[in-house]
Amino acid sequence: MARRQTTRPSRLRVGRSPIHGRGVFARRRLRRGDWLGRFEGRSTSRNGEHVLWWRDADDVLRGLEVTNALRFLNHSADPNAEIEGLDLIATRNIQPGAEVTIHYGDDWDDVGGD
Repeated sequence: MARRQTTRPSRLRVGRSPIHGRGVFARRRLRRGDWLGRFEGRSTSRNGEHVLWWRDADDVLRGLEVTNALRFLNHSADPNAEIEGLDLIATRNIQPGAEVTIHYGDDWDDVGGD
């Protein structure tokens, strides 16, 4: 069985973001439901700038210090992608050059990023 790539370099790039610092952008048109990449990194129990908190199959809270390009995903109250496990999935069509965004969680509802 072939191992799934952890990112899709032909689909995504990192660049300057109008939202904050650096962001992740579509290189080409992405369709709703497309797999965009998988978060990679080191397990951690400490919070930090590029830490993703997620629940595993046993509903155990895990921390991952993200080390690949997906660490630059910015927040939006109207995101165009979502995290499923450790995978990033497009939730609607995304045009070339558009920033790929996720919703960081309820604590971020009053924060900009649109």
